[in-house]
Amino acid sequence: MAKQPKFYVVWKGRATGVFTSWEDCKAQTNGFDGDVFKSFPSKALALEAFHESSDVYIGKNKKVVSELTEEALALIGKPIQESIAVDGAWDNNTGLVEYQGINYKTKKVLFHLGPLEDGTINMVEFLAIVHALALCKQNGWKHPIYSDSKIALGWIRDKKARTNHPPSEKNKKLFDMLARAEKWLEDNTFENELLKWETKAWGENPADFGRK
Repeated sequence: MAKQPKFYVVWKGRATGVFTSWEDCKAQTNGFDGDVFKSFPSKALALEAFHESSDVYIGKNKKVVSELTEEALALIGKPIQESIAVDGAWDNNTGLVEYQGINYKTKKVLFHLGPLEDGTINMVEFLAIVHALALCKQNGWKHPIYSDSKIALGWIRDKKARTNHPPSEKNKKLFDMLARAEKWLEDNTFENELLKWETKAWGENPADFGRK
């Protein structure tokens, strides 16, 4: 398979602009004091980036740019606007977990639960999907639901939270919630599509808690 070409944005160098080869980019930046440059997988992305500040793409608060080719991005498509995105979070210092659901189009928080003690990320990812399904059922919404957890989506398919995490007094509430979620799945049907959030194409899940 032929190697996909890259495009190079030089914000600071002997000459600035979008370059189509590493050799041209290197000629502008190698040995140049304070050079700033970055590669992009498509010319369109490179041109867009050149007209923005380099801070948007380089550094702590950098913008997520897909490394997929334009052909791959076209096959994946874009997220459905009228949809719900769900995600969970786990604090590795405290063991506390929580989850939330977001209206993708408006970015409004539809629900948030937690923090809960002594859980795992898979538990709350599972609960987030069931919570979204129950909310849709209650309101008659047909919105698709996005999750970036393959494990949680598998648990939904099996109608069972297949966690190996041990129950304890601390996480009794969490395990009670899992049991209720499993019962809801057994007792209810739903028409909502459950879809995988394509992080590599679209960036972070909008329901992400931003703790990575």
